[in-house]
Amino acid sequence: MSAFIEVDDLKFDYIKQDGTSLRAVDGISFRIERGSFTAIIGQNGSGKSTLAKNINALLLPTEGRILVDGLDTADPASLWEIRRRVAMVFQNPDNQIVSSIVEDDIAFGPENLGVDPSEIRQRVRFALKDVEMEEYRRKAPHLLSGGQKQRIAIAGAVAMEPQCIVFDEPTAMLDPRGRSEVLKVIERLHDKGITTILITHFMEEAARADHVIVMNKGRLEMDGTPTEIFSMQDRLKELSLDVPAPIYLARILGERGVDLPPGIETTEELVRCLCQLQ
Repeated sequence: MSAFIEVDDLKFDYIKQDGTSLRAVDGISFRIERGSFTAIIGQNGSGKSTLAKNINALLLPTEGRILVDGLDTADPASLWEIRRRVAMVFQNPDNQIVSSIVEDDIAFGPENLGVDPSEIRQRVRFALKDVEMEEYRRKAPHLLSGGQKQRIAIAGAVAMEPQCIVFDEPTAMLDPRGRSEVLKVIERLHDKGITTILITHFMEEAARADHVIVMNKGRLEMDGTPTEIFSMQDRLKELSLDVPAPIYLARILGERGVDLPPGIETTEELVRCLCQLQ
């Protein structure tokens, strides 16, 4: 796979009302491969959301550079093309819904891109299918559950036909059922080839990615596979981060003599391996 996003020595400062600056991202560099699933984790204030908005060119680097599919986010001529290729889904679905009918809301993005109306109808239909919300196409969004609203927000992003979607804590405000529904949609989109970036504070979600970035106080603290990252439990504890329950449980069972294979990262994997022991 080739690098879709290249971040080189990125620094970003917020300017406060008194004119002083606050550095939110401090000299980080990494690559995200095309078609990959990357999770970004870290405590509140670690710079995760600021990084996400830089990737989407909603914010521009104070120093350093980000290339999205070879396009520089600091180049004004590339701005809209970058935002077409990289869509974003935010934490609160209510802040992303702009229309009173579900299908109209999903059509909003393509309409602003000047897409032909006949193609918009097709995109809306496919996007609703991707998030399993076809039966709600004529519903009012305010009548939906939190998880359903977030799936509609994701459908709006999908209708833009992006190559990459950045999910900025999309399950943070949802109950367990809503979280499960949204995570299934995210994984389904990744399986279809969309480069996926998931910012989350749920370690079980991060374990489902194939690449994990750990941020701390604006810096890149760790970068590797879920197995590599979550094997460093002492360091994660120092950063006030947990280890996903299945990984922790698999380690405890292994220490007590249960013969489990290495690399268990999800509940499904752990259950499957335990059932095979019977």
